[in-house]
Amino acid sequence: MTNPTNVPTLTKDRFDAVIFDMDGVVTDTAGLHGKAWKEMFDRFLEEHARKSGVPQEPFDLGRDYLDYVDGKPRFDGVRGFLASRSISLPEGSLEDEPGTGSVYALGNWKNRLFGKLLEEEGAVTYPGTVELIHKLHDGGFKTAIISSSKNAETILRSAEALELFEAKVDGVDSLELGIDGKPAPDIFLSAARELGVEPSRAVVVEDAVSGVQAGRAGNFGLVIGVDRGGNREALLANGADVVVADLDEVSVE
Repeated sequence: MTNPTNVPTLTKDRFDAVIFDMDGVVTDTAGLHGKAWKEMFDRFLEEHARKSGVPQEPFDLGRDYLDYVDGKPRFDGVRGFLASRSISLPEGSLEDEPGTGSVYALGNWKNRLFGKLLEEEGAVTYPGTVELIHKLHDGGFKTAIISSSKNAETILRSAEALELFEAKVDGVDSLELGIDGKPAPDIFLSAARELGVEPSRAVVVEDAVSGVQAGRAGNFGLVIGVDRGGNREALLANGADVVVADLDEVSVE
């Protein structure tokens, strides 16, 4: 694909590394996540409406997914969506069994549903992203991957993509290190430290509004948004320097 004039060419005089978000940028698991979120929330909303007598609209895979859960740590996604429906639940604890009684129970339920879907359907990579990563390696750039998911390593192994990166910071690391979720920049900053590069010399690649907000907050040298679902304007408005439809639009020299 011809490089559009508004997409900068990545050159070694400006950048040392590129840090990729996983879901929606490297791996195509958004559909699996969406299915798991919708099944969990729809079943919860039905039960809540039955008990409270207050009708609830089903979880919307467009608006609700993008506004409240996309790119965020799982339990933050639960909290955000529940708040949008004015529903209060106890926090519970990480050890709560999957169910409907607490924020953690709902999050654990979603995780169980996602794991089942991942096992049944598997994860795949976006060809344009893999092609770009190979070009970056050939050009001497370092690469890292970040994800708020605690399933990140399993997903990357399923997609045969784990070995593409010199560093990985995921949901397990975030829990162990006390890393705040996006839109805080901490997970990207941690990946930059792992690579041994300054944020100003690193590129962030994200498909979520919370992710481009994090890249901008971390003062990274360039924030590239990837529009997989019609949110180009939102990505630009929230911190992306440029937005592409696919990473085969990005050149490396």
